[in-house]
Amino acid sequence: MFEQEKENLTPQGQLALQITALPRETNGFGDIYGGWLVAQMDLAGTAAASRRAGGRVATVSIDRMAFLVPVAVGAQLSFYTQSLQVGRSSIQMLVEAWSDDSLSGQWRKVTEAVFVFVAIDGAGRTRPLPPLRQDD
Repeated sequence: MFEQEKENLTPQGQLALQITALPRETNGFGDIYGGWLVAQMDLAGTAAASRRAGGRVATVSIDRMAFLVPVAVGAQLSFYTQSLQVGRSSIQMLVEAWSDDSLSGQWRKVTEAVFVFVAIDGAGRTRPLPPLRQDD
């Protein structure tokens, strides 16, 4: 991932979520909790995966995650998603988190991870993904 950080100086994929880091989400040092950040990434990935799945999805795994820089309270966060692989019922999605640097005004990558989502029916059982639509 750190090699990718040097190569990708701009977000990969589509903007899925933007949010401001609030004081209630900080640790004793004034930085945003990593777990809260992961939850926001899951929300962004779920939104993108559920559009592709045409309905309900469940997160089944998160892979290859490292935090690159801390996020201070008040930072604007943007989450980008990119579908990496689509299977019969699963979607592998890259989710990147970017933050504005309040000192420089520049955006920087905070973290990225690969999430795997599976399409599920109303009973919570795996279901096949619908065929890809023309606008996807």
